[in-house]
Amino acid sequence: MSLLTIAEPGQSAAPHQRKIAVGIDLGTTNSLVGIYRNGGLEIINDEQGRPLCPSVVHFSAQAEPEVGYEALAKASIDPQNTIISVKRFIGKSLSEVQASQEKVPYKLTGSANNLPLFNTVAGQKNAIEISSLILQKLKNQAQSFTGEDLYGAVITVPAYFDDTQRQATKEAAKLAGIKVLRLLNEPTAAAVAYGIKTDQDGIIVVYDLGGGTFDVSILKIEKGVFKVLATGGNTALGGDDFDAALAKLLAQKLNLAEDNLDKLADRALLELAIATKKALSQEQAVNLSSLTSSANLSKECQRLGLSLASLDLEITRADFNQVITEYVKQTIKICQGVLKDAEISKDQIREVILVGGSTRVPFVQEKVAQFFGKDPLCSIDPDIVVALGAAMQADILAGNQNDKDYLLLDVLPLSLGVEVYGGLVEKIIPRNTVIPIARAQEFTTAQDGQTGLKLHIVQGERDMAADCRSLSQFTLKGLPPRAAGALKIRVTYQVDADGLLSVSATELTTGVSAQVEVKLSYGLTEGEVLKMITDSTEFAQLDLALRKLSEASIEADLLLKATAPQLENYHQLLEAEQADNIKRNLQRLAMLVDKYSLEKLQVNTLTNDDAQRLKEYANEIGFWTQQLEVSTRDFAAAIMTQNLKDVLQGKDVNSL
Repeated sequence: MSLLTIAEPGQSAAPHQRKIAVGIDLGTTNSLVGIYRNGGLEIINDEQGRPLCPSVVHFSAQAEPEVGYEALAKASIDPQNTIISVKRFIGKSLSEVQASQEKVPYKLTGSANNLPLFNTVAGQKNAIEISSLILQKLKNQAQSFTGEDLYGAVITVPAYFDDTQRQATKEAAKLAGIKVLRLLNEPTAAAVAYGIKTDQDGIIVVYDLGGGTFDVSILKIEKGVFKVLATGGNTALGGDDFDAALAKLLAQKLNLAEDNLDKLADRALLELAIATKKALSQEQAVNLSSLTSSANLSKECQRLGLSLASLDLEITRADFNQVITEYVKQTIKICQGVLKDAEISKDQIREVILVGGSTRVPFVQEKVAQFFGKDPLCSIDPDIVVALGAAMQADILAGNQNDKDYLLLDVLPLSLGVEVYGGLVEKIIPRNTVIPIARAQEFTTAQDGQTGLKLHIVQGERDMAADCRSLSQFTLKGLPPRAAGALKIRVTYQVDADGLLSVSATELTTGVSAQVEVKLSYGLTEGEVLKMITDSTEFAQLDLALRKLSEASIEADLLLKATAPQLENYHQLLEAEQADNIKRNLQRLAMLVDKYSLEKLQVNTLTNDDAQRLKEYANEIGFWTQQLEVSTRDFAAAIMTQNLKDVLQGKDVNSL
């Protein structure tokens, strides 16, 4: 006998109208797919009844790529062709991967645009291709479960994924044949799942520590509206770092020369570390000899050249806590910054939600509870909560639900701006602005006769473009050649619900326009995101002094450019003493502008200790700019009088 779904009239789509939409958590360590059906959220298991799909792909010369558990089983015997934690590579250049000093068993080469390529027996593969294979498996899993074609999916990403990483995720989905209904930030997805389960309003913190990324977001839930107040994180910090730190500790205690291990032995050591980590989440201490037996790691230990006697070694939870302390401290420091950004105190927080498999580590739970002053909420499995929230949003976006209407208001993680004259940054959209958002600002040209304008789009919190991350550049061509300051150019920044940016520029008098859909070349390097925000506070005095010096130099430069040609063209209007005075002031000011140029001062080497000195330079330039202005006032008046005479010559009053 079949079961029928019962629903109130008008509150459930007819079977032939209902679209199959799922939520996909594309994780660093594991991935999942969830669905909302029959009034409830659930994870779609694989054919073996397992909810998690390891984010692992194994390539072979003859057969099709293996994904998931089958691929993971090959990691210890063929590490070079088994790609693990590919999410840590997405959106990064080869040079950034190499600079991170992350130890990987793969042979990597760079593409034409320096994209890292994995050299496998099946050919060169990039992170987007590999991610698409994981998504393809989850798609097939969902279609097998429902018996219908997939309409679309909401795919989750870390809140701190930048434009490249988000674009890459969309491209991976496209390769897998999945229609992306929306990219949803992982902390927001988790909040949706908890918000639906508890059905309570208030301010909540989502602490999301996965295998390769960390995010923390503060959200306010009020009558079905999920508003992100602030977010922070690090796209290169997670459980993988815990594993690597523990592997290093094990190598020391087992007297292994870690640098001399081959790829197989290196993977074996990491497998031993992972098994040790999991055991220490349950026990205060673990003996490696018993662990290898229970975890079926005997072959891995043989590859390491370890005997059973040498494995008679106890590792304590305290040992593990010590090697991961700095990583956990980094997450707490980010939490402090996000609280400050949201302008709330700890006692205003109703719940702290733990998300991500790495939050199972007791030390992490302990430090989070200690910082926020309350036990974190773990009522939903941290591995599946993100996929469940994404599934709910997918069902809504597919148009299946009329009774639930959740409005998700995410925020921009870093400020977006444009470089202006003098290397300064004019912020168009500040960080933590609710998206989607569109904002415009008007600019003008800096030089006479300018027919083109190059726009440099940057991301970050510093005042100088050189200290921010460069996103893209494009040129507005075909401007009418007019005097400096005569044109009005409107620059519009538009960020969609997925966090993707597009920029347009229009000259208002002629309608000449240009636009670009910003696609970053690569993602942010390890620690770069956090550094952008901390630097904006740490170097506040320096940035203020640099801005003051840059603005003074710009004003002086414009005056120099305006005065020098006039002196040459109208020198006959001046007395010798006046001309000499103006020339002296010109030379003095030009010398100062050159002497105190940002290039010669080597901005990258400056610190807050240099701020006072830079202010003095700005004041000195400002003083001589004023001196030049004073000495040229009579000269300017004489030029205007002469020009009027030239215009009026040979004409009578009536004709004018």
